[in-house]
Amino acid sequence: MELKKISLEDVNRFSENTLLSHLGIEITEIGTDFISARMPVDKRTHQPMGLLHGGASVVLIESLGSVGSSLLLDLDVEHPVGLEVNANHVGAARTGFVAAKAKIVHAGKRTHVWQVEVETEDTKRLVCTGRLTVMIVKR
Repeated sequence: MELKKISLEDVNRFSENTLLSHLGIEITEIGTDFISARMPVDKRTHQPMGLLHGGASVVLIESLGSVGSSLLLDLDVEHPVGLEVNANHVGAARTGFVAAKAKIVHAGKRTHVWQVEVETEDTKRLVCTGRLTVMIVKR
């Protein structure tokens, strides 16, 4: 299965007034089997110690996989819902942006599995690695 061709403007507009827009998450690239985004590391995404909040990384992971799954489906017939997400926080970020790339690992009829790497945008240092399982449900 290949992700549908859709403009970045359209996919980002689809996320207006959602958690993605509140956190400043922007989809930056859509490939045949991956989707990428960036997220600011600032007061919206910090934890009290001034570091990127692990929950913000998890939001980025789940959001990318869910948007990616929506690009594999006919949304008039079925839609994706997050079933399970896990994340390992292996690095820190204080400023700038993190960039994430989600690759489809499994695109079945009822589940999709995405592997997502989150790294600092400037140094490409790994901050978080995670996996999202998406359930496909009939509308």
